[in-house]
Amino acid sequence: MKGCFIVTSYDESLQFKSGVTLRNRLMMSPMTTTQSFYNGSITRDEIDYYTQRAAGLGAVITGAANVEDLGKGWHGELSIAHDSMLPGLSALAKDIQSQGAKAIVQIFHAGRMTHRAVLNGEQIVSASAVAALRDDAETPRAMTIDEIHATIDAFGEATRRAIQAGFDGIELHGANTYLIQQFFSPHSNRRTDEYGGKTPQERYRFIDELLQSVFKAVDKYADRPFIVGYRFSPEEFEEPGIRFEDTLWLLSQLRDSRLDYVHVSLNNYDRVARDENHSDKPLIAYIHDALQGKLPLVGVGGVRTRADVQAVLQDAELVAVGQQLLFDPTWAVKLAKNADDTMVTAPFEEAVEVTPLNRPLYEFAAARYHSVINS
Repeated sequence: MKGCFIVTSYDESLQFKSGVTLRNRLMMSPMTTTQSFYNGSITRDEIDYYTQRAAGLGAVITGAANVEDLGKGWHGELSIAHDSMLPGLSALAKDIQSQGAKAIVQIFHAGRMTHRAVLNGEQIVSASAVAALRDDAETPRAMTIDEIHATIDAFGEATRRAIQAGFDGIELHGANTYLIQQFFSPHSNRRTDEYGGKTPQERYRFIDELLQSVFKAVDKYADRPFIVGYRFSPEEFEEPGIRFEDTLWLLSQLRDSRLDYVHVSLNNYDRVARDENHSDKPLIAYIHDALQGKLPLVGVGGVRTRADVQAVLQDAELVAVGQQLLFDPTWAVKLAKNADDTMVTAPFEEAVEVTPLNRPLYEFAAARYHSVINS
C-alpha cells in the first residue's frame, strides 16, 4: 500500500488529523432507514437500531440527515435542520458512544432527488432546472445566489448542532446524486454564473465554500477534536456527467484539505471504472493512489466476510459495512470473536424476511430487495 497509512489488520486503531482516534478500522456505512418521525425528529426505534449495531465498530455513520426543510429527500428521514432536534440527536450520539464506537452524523441536502409531496407542495430545487434521469423525476427550480449562500450556511449550522449534540463528527454526503454532487456534475449544473461552468474547477466552488462553512463552525464551536469526512461517487452514468477524470481532480483538492477522510460510494468494492483508461484495476485502487497517502480512504461495497474486510484494506485505511450489519447487527462482534461461522450468509432478499425489523425499516428493506411485504 502506498502513502503513510499502512494497515495489517482491521483491529488496529487509527488517529485522524483532527485528533480523534477510532479503536479499529470498521465503520457502519450510512443507510436509509425511514425510521424518523414525519418532522425529522428521531424515534426510540431508530436510536435502538444504531445502538444494537455499534458494538465492535470503530465508528457508526448515521443515515443522511437534512440540513434544511427543503433538503428533505424522503419520508421518515432524519433532520438536523433545527435546534429543536438537539435532544433526540444527543440521545442518539450518547447511545452509539455507549458501545465504544464514535458517532458520526451524515448531513446532506437532497436537491432534485426528492418530490413536492415530500416537501409539502414546495417545488424541488437544484443547481439548475434540469430533471434527474429517473422515471418519477420532477423538474427542479434553479437555486438563487441567496439560496445557495443560505444552504452553505445551513451546512455550517448543522455542523454546529452535531457538535452541540455530542457527536464525534459529521460526514458531508457528496455522493449518490444529491445536492453537493449536483453542483459538481455537468448534468445537473448548467449554471453560467460563479457557481457553474464547463470545467470541474468552476463547478467546485459550491464544495469549496461548503467546506469553509463547515470548518468555520468546527473552529468556533468544537471544544474537542471533531471529525469531518466527505463521501463521493466516482462516476455518473448521465451524459454529460461526472467522469472518473473529474473525480480524480476533485480528490486532488480534497486530499490537501482539512478533511479527516474521504468515503467512496460503491455497490461493490471491486467494481471497475466505466472509463477504459482506468479499467486495469478496481476503482478503489485508483482512488487510493490518487490520495497519495495524504488522507485515509473508507472503502465500501458488498462487505460480508473477513476476506472482504482484508480485501478492502489492501486499498483503503477503513472499511464501511452496510447491508450486512442491517441483517446481522452483531457482525463486528462475531468478527472480533472469530465466530465467522455464525455470521448471516443468506441472500439479503431472504434475510429481510427472517430478520427482526420494525415495520418502517422492514417495509423499506422489503421494497429494496423486491420482497413481498407481509400483511
